[in-house]
Amino acid sequence: MAFPQAQDHSININNGAKTVAVRHGASLLTGLAQKGILVPSACGGRARCGACKIKVIGGGAGLGQVTSIPTPPELPLLSAEEQAQGYRLSCQVTVESDISVEMPEEVFSIKQFTGKLIAKRPLTYDILHLHIELVKPETIDFSAGQYVQIRSQPYQGKSAVIRAFSIASAPSHKNRVELMIRRIPYGICTEWIFDHLKEGDKVYFTAPYGRFRLSGSTLPILFIAGGSGMGPIWSMLNDMKEKGIRRRATYFFGALTQRDLFLTDELTALQKELPGFSFVPALSNEPEGGDWKGQRGLITDVVARHYHNCAGHEAYLCGSPGMIEASRKVLVKCGTPEENIFYDKFV
Repeated sequence: MAFPQAQDHSININNGAKTVAVRHGASLLTGLAQKGILVPSACGGRARCGACKIKVIGGGAGLGQVTSIPTPPELPLLSAEEQAQGYRLSCQVTVESDISVEMPEEVFSIKQFTGKLIAKRPLTYDILHLHIELVKPETIDFSAGQYVQIRSQPYQGKSAVIRAFSIASAPSHKNRVELMIRRIPYGICTEWIFDHLKEGDKVYFTAPYGRFRLSGSTLPILFIAGGSGMGPIWSMLNDMKEKGIRRRATYFFGALTQRDLFLTDELTALQKELPGFSFVPALSNEPEGGDWKGQRGLITDVVARHYHNCAGHEAYLCGSPGMIEASRKVLVKCGTPEENIFYDKFV
């Protein structure tokens, strides 16, 4: 008995700039990836990160011809304005008819890379530094602040997954990417990286992703990040040094105790190499009576103590959703315009 073959549907991208055929029943995220269009997805298509937003402007079974109705898992990740404009999470759109969509042009510059792990060293008890040399292609172009998506390899019965990690190296280093990765308890990808990935192994990833990058303004900068959130900030600072960008900048690094600190010597030295830069580490859970002479308290409280008026600043935040929201509230309270607050939210 012959079974009918699955039908392909046409995906019209950016008003005809590109058209691809995607198999009936595939998610839009997966279908586009199979055609080499790698829409960002930091959570592996689980409707958790919101990174794979695109605008669906027509078609789609059950969507009507003009509007696109988000499913319940999407609603927390889409603003009311985005919903009204037809934005969806591409991982949650099932392709059942021809669809017209809009997406940022930079998505088309994302490529697949094969790299080789050259070095793997601990920065703290739960953060690793990875140095990955590019094999194919041999070079990469990215902006400081962007990220890669690594595909883990199966191990101990666990399937491969895709996870996002910020690039920590400066964009001038085109033949490699460096990453700062924190172990996530029960995290499939970070467990593979910490316990199974070895120097000399191949690493498969796609890049570059994200719009988290320095603006072209001359306003002074407030960086706020802790843990592996230092990755994109470290990239930005080294990029500033190499390009001779002399914006006044303060980096507030939040940690629990001294064992959570790393690269403190390098950041202290950078204060002499990068005019106008200062580094302010703060510990929120360091026992009293020890040798710590620096700032204490939650990093948001430390920022508030240092700045009572941030009206003329830009802020760059990197870390957990809770930290970013708490920092945003403090910055707005001290006068930072919302449009001057940029962030990379880890999920």
